[in-house]
Amino acid sequence: MDDALLRSLTPGVLGVLVRRGADFAAAEDAVQDALVEALRVWPADAPHDPKGWLVTAAWRKFLDATRADAARRRREDRVEEEPPPGPAPAADDTLQLYFLCAHPSLSPASAAALTLRAVGGLTTCQIAQAYLVPEATMAQRISRAKRTVSGVRLDRPGDVATVLRVLYLVFNEGYSGDVDLAAEAVRLTRQLAAVIDHPEVAGLLALMLLHHARRASRTAPDGGLVPLAEQDRTLWDTGLIAEGVGILQAALARDRLGEFQAQAAIAALHADARTVEETDWVQIVEWYDELVRLTDSPVVRLNRAVAVGEADGARAGLAALAALDDALPRHTAASAYLHERDGDLATAARLYAEAAHKAPNLAERDYLTRRAARLNARLRG
Repeated sequence: MDDALLRSLTPGVLGVLVRRGADFAAAEDAVQDALVEALRVWPADAPHDPKGWLVTAAWRKFLDATRADAARRRREDRVEEEPPPGPAPAADDTLQLYFLCAHPSLSPASAAALTLRAVGGLTTCQIAQAYLVPEATMAQRISRAKRTVSGVRLDRPGDVATVLRVLYLVFNEGYSGDVDLAAEAVRLTRQLAAVIDHPEVAGLLALMLLHHARRASRTAPDGGLVPLAEQDRTLWDTGLIAEGVGILQAALARDRLGEFQAQAAIAALHADARTVEETDWVQIVEWYDELVRLTDSPVVRLNRAVAVGEADGARAGLAALAALDDALPRHTAASAYLHERDGDLATAARLYAEAAHKAPNLAERDYLTRRAARLNARLRG
């Protein structure tokens, strides 16, 4: 049994049920039941048309569940016939389902989790690992999202801004086991850019491509984290960088600046530097100023403080950082870095160790621990 085949068929089957009027939560349950049935039946009797088989099986599961649930009997009037026999359409419904999952009643974070579970076919455990939260926490989040849309006819798809936010969140999850969330987000954003002429769609695609271009240099052979300043830039994908810069330039020329375009501009400036010493930090600070104006995000302000420390000196960066809430994620790590640049190695070592305890993942914790150990060794020597 090919699990990858089942995962690839899931969005299309779910899309058929939703388009035929099935409630989204019930449709997703029916598709999952059909997948379980396929795992039982297909090894001994593989169908000629796998998608058509799944559509028929899932539709029957949906009908059975609907008839069994008295609270949903009113929906039977809208359920008249099974899908016609024969091959099912081969269209990729994934992007359409992203719009349906980005329902106005859901927050972007909840929509992202529901999308990964219902559309991406990931298990709750995989999603929890991607979000770095306990499986029970993610199960509750997905259950709340399902309850929110349960009984709601999903004929009010989310707007482009919400879908972009969901795609951005999915891309940032990176990798979860054998599922490459970043690559899937790039694929779907390419599809969206092909059908919607919007500068922020182009900005998000450019941002993804510019970050994805550095993928091969982000981890050491032992799996350790390699920060941007220490990456081997010969490993960067120059083709993706050129594509991303071209898309970004065309978007910026339309003079409708948005946050994804501003983020992409910062990524492009990093990509343009042949060495870390050639990085144009003054321009990067200017783009962060634009990003602060657009978002007023505390996280953006924190990143700006680090950029100020590079452009104007560590003391200036620490002054900018002092104006921010020290409970912000990675605030302690940023402070440690700026203190190290300022020459206060003892304070930097202490803060690196403190930041390691707060790190959201093992790779980051190990990196910060090594930074603290390195500085402590220098102080002892």
